[in-house]
Amino acid sequence: MRQIILKDGGTGQELMARSSGEPHPLWSAKVLLDEPDIVRDVHREFVEAGARVLTLNSYAATPERLERDGSIDWFEPLQRAAIDLAQEAREQAHCDWAFDVKIAGCLPPLYASYKPHLTPEFEECVERYAAIAAIQAPHVDLMLCETMSSINEGLAAGQAAKAWGKPVWIAFTLSDTTLGVLRSGESLSDALEAVAEIEPDAVLVNCSQPESIGAAMPALTTSGQAFEIGAYANAFSSIDGLDAGGTVASLQARRDLGPRRYADHALGWVDAGCGIVGGCCEIGPRHLAALHRTLLEAGYEAAAPL
Repeated sequence: MRQIILKDGGTGQELMARSSGEPHPLWSAKVLLDEPDIVRDVHREFVEAGARVLTLNSYAATPERLERDGSIDWFEPLQRAAIDLAQEAREQAHCDWAFDVKIAGCLPPLYASYKPHLTPEFEECVERYAAIAAIQAPHVDLMLCETMSSINEGLAAGQAAKAWGKPVWIAFTLSDTTLGVLRSGESLSDALEAVAEIEPDAVLVNCSQPESIGAAMPALTTSGQAFEIGAYANAFSSIDGLDAGGTVASLQARRDLGPRRYADHALGWVDAGCGIVGGCCEIGPRHLAALHRTLLEAGYEAAAPL
């Protein structure tokens, strides 16, 4: 029976749906301060739905975003809160596999999602990611560099993560209008070849529409590289109109991508060769539970990373 690593879904949008507060540019990070219990609850529900990997809810807690939209003094407290809440959720989950769940650190875009032109120069980018990794890495099982919009962004985050000797996953976000390219316009094939030089443990595609990810499967599965491959999509109808420093309230979820439909997409990626699947924005615990069931029904076994 082939084992598939099942990561969690998208924490940020799930938190926004449950929060009693108004949408804020700091998005999921502000919830860590104001409503930590719902962060723990979402993590726990993802585990109970079948996730074997929990990602820290620190996506919006970069120093760059905090300086722009909050206070840099929140940086370490937010990072440590994200670590503590993920660990607590794993301990509180009621399922047979909770003891085996791994926690992934999160190295996200520093300033904004889908905006490769905002990425600093390479060496500066590495230094900035190193500051985040220094807090997270001692407390997590692997480092996830996610929603990388360009090759340099992925390489910089990956290089900073590799310094800690933990498994490193690099996830690139794809254009939803031009198939097979990153948000930067660079080809996915070139990105796979470039990051292979730093020997990541896995390379994934994420935070793109499922159809865009499906179209990228040939490039992903025939790269010939030694790393594991994976995919986790969002369920946004479009990312148009999302500005740096804006709120995600302007984004709409698709109505044609319920749990079963999403699970069918993800099963297609697994059948094509992906060894890691999960969900991104607007993919909640119900979607993940459906994906878990679908994998089992298809003869796969959900597993945690070694």
